[in-house]
Amino acid sequence: MHELHPSTVAITAGRGDKSPGEPTNVPVTLSSTFHPGGENVYGRNANPNWSALEEVLGALEGGRSLVFSSGMGAIGAVFERVPVGATVVMPFDAYHGARKFVYQAAETGRLSYKEIDVSRTDEVLEACRGASLLWLESPTNPLMNVADIAALAAGAHEQGVSVVVDSTFATPLLQQPLDLGADLVVHSATKYISGHSDVLVGAVVTRDDRAYDDLLELRTLYGAIAGPMEAWLALRGLRTLPLRLERAQSNAGELARRLDAHPVVDRVRYPGLLDDPGHETAGRQMNGFGGMVCFEVADADVADRITGSLRVIVDATSLGGLETTIDRRSRYSGEEAVPEGLLRLNVGCEYLEDLWVDLHRSLDAIS
Repeated sequence: MHELHPSTVAITAGRGDKSPGEPTNVPVTLSSTFHPGGENVYGRNANPNWSALEEVLGALEGGRSLVFSSGMGAIGAVFERVPVGATVVMPFDAYHGARKFVYQAAETGRLSYKEIDVSRTDEVLEACRGASLLWLESPTNPLMNVADIAALAAGAHEQGVSVVVDSTFATPLLQQPLDLGADLVVHSATKYISGHSDVLVGAVVTRDDRAYDDLLELRTLYGAIAGPMEAWLALRGLRTLPLRLERAQSNAGELARRLDAHPVVDRVRYPGLLDDPGHETAGRQMNGFGGMVCFEVADADVADRITGSLRVIVDATSLGGLETTIDRRSRYSGEEAVPEGLLRLNVGCEYLEDLWVDLHRSLDAIS
């Protein structure tokens, strides 16, 4: 049987009942309770809109998916499975929300942690000795470090350590961590999956039935559930992910090359550049280099002058939307490891030359 391309799966999966006369899109089900005898009983346990979104995400990642109220809802549920007193190994430059969760858990004695550079495989595996969980991002947010997921998963498993990959930057279309050996994949579906900067949703995907059951119970008990409208919006956004990502990635690659040649820019962090430290690894395990470009300028003042003079690109946090956004990461609490002049550029789907003219004019004003 012919295997569908992921870009086709994103459009065709999760369509619900295909009987004559049924809608081609799963309708929004705004009900907190259901008549007994069917699959759905109560709105905190299940909803047809979650199921449709979960079907698509599971098909794209090659596992079973659960959607949550936000990316942090998904992250929190995963960390809750870590035994009390156990050790988590995680990137020093991971998403600050995930790090803050671990820091606070460590303050109460709930767990301990070690921070690592995911690009240094031997050092990561050494840190895994005696740990319970290896938490990875690839590429990391915002330093764009690339982890060798297959090597780290194999090495961690030899030590009895579970492996989770936050694959938000890569999306299910560019990277499949479960195929590379990870136990769980986490997404902030708020970002690329939803794609329109209008909804908060998270997701976890796994092939491990026990992990799935544990996470389902945690979601139900803690109530970190996505609303039906949020799930519906996320699925509608996911339908266009292949098109959006293709345009954003094309724009990002070209902007990275041009930024790399500009005298005001000290460094560009983008695995698609041939001289990027993560280029070879990303080329092996990804189907493309994504739409995130981070670049560094002299200091925070220069960075703020650049963001303050942009007209097309929006000075705002978050990422994965149609619109191109930029922000100086060091302005936020918890980002002390980030160079003060680092700008995170979430490249969107605008016309390339409009983006470049906007950036070039702002950079030239600094020269």
